[in-house]
Amino acid sequence: MIITLPPRTGSQPLDIDTTGMRHMVIIGANGSGKTRFANRIAADLGRHSFRLSALKALYSHDKEDPSENSIDTLYHRAVAGASLLRPDLSGEFERLIGLMVNEEMLSLIQYKYAGDTGDSCELPPTRLDNVMRQWQKVFPGNRVLVESGRMLFSRDTGSDPYSPSKLSDGEKTVLYYLGAVTYAPEDATILVDSPEMFLHPSSTASLWNSIESLRPDCTFIYVTHDLQFASSRGEGCTIWVKNCDYARGEWDYDLLTSADGISDDVFLAILGARKPVLFIEGDGVHSIDAKLYPLIFDDYTVKSLGGCDRVIESTRTFNSLRSFHNLNAFGIVDRDRRDEGEVAYLRNKQVFVPDVAEIENIFMLEPVIRTMARLNHRNPDEAFAKVKHNIMHLFETDLRQQALQHTRHRIKKGVEHRIDGRFANIRQLESHIRNLAEELNPLALYESLCREFRRYVHEGDYESVLRVYNRKTMLSESHVARHCGLRRDDKDTYINTIINILSHNRPGSDAIRSAIRSTFSLTPPARTDAK
Repeated sequence: MIITLPPRTGSQPLDIDTTGMRHMVIIGANGSGKTRFANRIAADLGRHSFRLSALKALYSHDKEDPSENSIDTLYHRAVAGASLLRPDLSGEFERLIGLMVNEEMLSLIQYKYAGDTGDSCELPPTRLDNVMRQWQKVFPGNRVLVESGRMLFSRDTGSDPYSPSKLSDGEKTVLYYLGAVTYAPEDATILVDSPEMFLHPSSTASLWNSIESLRPDCTFIYVTHDLQFASSRGEGCTIWVKNCDYARGEWDYDLLTSADGISDDVFLAILGARKPVLFIEGDGVHSIDAKLYPLIFDDYTVKSLGGCDRVIESTRTFNSLRSFHNLNAFGIVDRDRRDEGEVAYLRNKQVFVPDVAEIENIFMLEPVIRTMARLNHRNPDEAFAKVKHNIMHLFETDLRQQALQHTRHRIKKGVEHRIDGRFANIRQLESHIRNLAEELNPLALYESLCREFRRYVHEGDYESVLRVYNRKTMLSESHVARHCGLRRDDKDTYINTIINILSHNRPGSDAIRSAIRSTFSLTPPARTDAK
């Protein structure tokens, strides 16, 4: 679908092709004109748009949405038709519940009538069934039932049921969004105003992932001033609305694609966010780092910066300016061939290094492999044993080359460190360089590393092998996908399956997330805010 953005200052409206795009984010400060910006988009889309606002649904009972597809309009149509709906329901939240219960009752009547006439009829799942199923995923242990034409809730099997009016604002908001999106027209553009409102920051990203999965045919546009929420919608397009000329009907805004990430200007707004910042390697779109780390460290604002040097420098710079803001900055870089001294130095600078050589090795952690095998009904012991055997064999075959690469890295670092000394004249520098080979003794270092690596193989020390083994083809050559029961035995299938499990908080996500977190010393930040 083509979405037309409002005119930019001194320019014409801009058409955006949303094919393959799940969502867009409109972000801007209070008073920047972002709501009017969204209203203009909705007006241009006409009947293909669908507006959602939890604030309006819960509290603005005197303001109805007259648009063709709104919950208010659908309610009035149902009341005017053959329905069991009360005509005096007020507010979008109450009317939404009324619509769902009305459909449920009519479905039951139709089922009973078909049974009385002798027709073969199987009761199909209703809209309310689907909403209740999603609700109970968000709030495990809560029950939902329909009784005498009313929707009732209970927190456990022993408590008395209560009406939706007794729900907290957060619970009402979740119920509203889960139910309302099911009424959006097919292939609609769903515009959500302040999607983070009434929701706890720790659950907002996973909730909207679930809501989006209910309507894969639709494109979601989120209107927010919350950088914390905007950063959770990593893929897609971000529109930064800076200002609006109401008289001319023009906006000053920048269009940021997912390839750009969040610009430096927008990133300044992170200084007002509640979460600490986590700088990572990668390009922000295609890198595994950008796909994985936001799902593991969802209590941080994660930003991709490219190379490791920029991650280290940005973390240092950000923390050196702490007097100007109230956030901590942290970094994550691959271990590669860094020794314990280098790792300790970086950790002291709040740059953390995993206990594996590179990010691909994270997917080879024993708990991750066991979890994936279990989810695919394979024996975890057998699956891990086969993968471990393959990895140890690969490492043994590659041992001398790996030792050579580690030796080269350490000698290079040793030369850089020793060449920085002060010398009175060129003769001293020349003499110092001549003695470097003897001082660093690369042969002795190489032989020591070979002995260490052979010990890993002899003792079956899988964790140590993952810590030192750099081999990009490891995932494919170990056949980990096949041994874990996946249909396709390739690296991308295995990684994408894990990413999918984490992004939708599916069974196994907690175990995988915990295993990956354990490879870092980076702990969840203390919460100082409440929402």
